[in-house]
Amino acid sequence: MSEHTLDARRLLCPMPVIRTQNKVNDCQPGDTLTVTCTDPGVKNDIPAWCRINGHQVIDITENEDDIIIKIEVQ
Repeated sequence: MSEHTLDARRLLCPMPVIRTQNKVNDCQPGDTLTVTCTDPGVKNDIPAWCRINGHQVIDITENEDDIIIKIEVQ
């Protein structure tokens, strides 16, 4: 299992989801992907995309500027 990261800061919908999808396509089942975003819409959009595509959201955290979503690829 590998850990991957994606910087999707300063991108607006739908680009964070599209970039997440592209990055997940390079991952293997069991890998984790940590996506860092600034668009608040990702708090709904990426989990919805994960549900549709069978991936698991492990954690969503926020700091002053960033939203960090950790996904387990299925």
